[in-house]
Amino acid sequence: MFTPKRRPPLQRLRRMTVLSLSMGLVLAWVGPLGTLGDPAGRPRPSLALVAGVLGLAVFTVLYLRIVRAAVDGTFARGEVAASAVVATVLLLTQDGHPWSWGLLGPVWASAVALLLNRSATVAVTVAATALSLLLAPPRVDPGPGLVDVFLVPNPDDVFPALGAYLGVAAAAPWANRFQLWFWRVVRAAEEGKEARARLAVTEERLRFSRDLHDLVGHSLSAIAVKSEVAARLSAVDAARAAAEMDEVRTLARQALREIRAAVRGYRTVDLAAELRAMTTVLEAGGVRCTLQTPPGAVPEGTATLLAWVVREGTTNVLRHSSATRCRITIGVREGSVVLEMTNDGVGGVDGRGGTGLVGLSERVAAVGGTVTAGPGGPGEFRLRATVPLEGEP
Repeated sequence: MFTPKRRPPLQRLRRMTVLSLSMGLVLAWVGPLGTLGDPAGRPRPSLALVAGVLGLAVFTVLYLRIVRAAVDGTFARGEVAASAVVATVLLLTQDGHPWSWGLLGPVWASAVALLLNRSATVAVTVAATALSLLLAPPRVDPGPGLVDVFLVPNPDDVFPALGAYLGVAAAAPWANRFQLWFWRVVRAAEEGKEARARLAVTEERLRFSRDLHDLVGHSLSAIAVKSEVAARLSAVDAARAAAEMDEVRTLARQALREIRAAVRGYRTVDLAAELRAMTTVLEAGGVRCTLQTPPGAVPEGTATLLAWVVREGTTNVLRHSSATRCRITIGVREGSVVLEMTNDGVGGVDGRGGTGLVGLSERVAAVGGTVTAGPGGPGEFRLRATVPLEGEP
């Protein structure tokens, strides 16, 4: 059964931003196409119309390239210049008015504004609007049976229609700039979260290296000094040399215990914190999550294994399913701790599992536990891990 992969939230937001920024193309097409069917019966050269539609298609491609460049933070000078030429040629060659072909100017300005600062946006908007009004001025068409809403039906409506046109021309670039600003704020926030995570890892590594240096450095220095003393005394006072070596052995064992204690803190995972983190990750990916845990504390070694199970299960839900709900339950049954992750996104992982589940099964099997993955209830997929309490390392 094929199930589409769920896109990360930031990638989905990027697609929605590109789509919303491209809505200006609706004006670019609806305006000109609204005058193709001429109810007044005026003949329209078919060749000119075909050329106009082809020009609109080229303008659309260039517009989309400008929008994508703005969202990605790159330049599109060639597309800006080429789209300006296409829009100008269409305004010169097509018979229109502000609410038909005259909309190309404001639409072009709404795309170019994404690559400019505020002052340049104002200048481009004014220039594009003025050129559109010059090449496609307002006109009155009182022909009988007129149903073309893109023309002004009587002279009294010229100025209101012109005011509405100027309002649209002024608002479109700034609406696009606001949407682009919102996208950049969200992207900066995501990059900040990643940077903070990397910084936290770096700081933890530095702290661990300092702790390890303090532990090992002091102990090894003492061992080195006493070893030198024992070496010098071995020829003149064997009893004192033996005593010094006994102290060396004691220091070495103490250093080993301290190092093991330090490393153990890094190998142990906080199950409660891991569950909260994975729940947050699932919900950020659009998966509603419910969590049920036992009232008592889970032993440290067992908690570490279960944390690895939750990590692998979360990865499978996000990468290999189209789940919208996930339920995580942890309970103690017959001397074993049982963890179940059930989601409604069946597919992507069978009972055999991938390399992640294979490695996880081997890790749990080392303490006498089992890991199974496969269909649960109707339309559900279940990952189940059973770890015996007495099998805890």
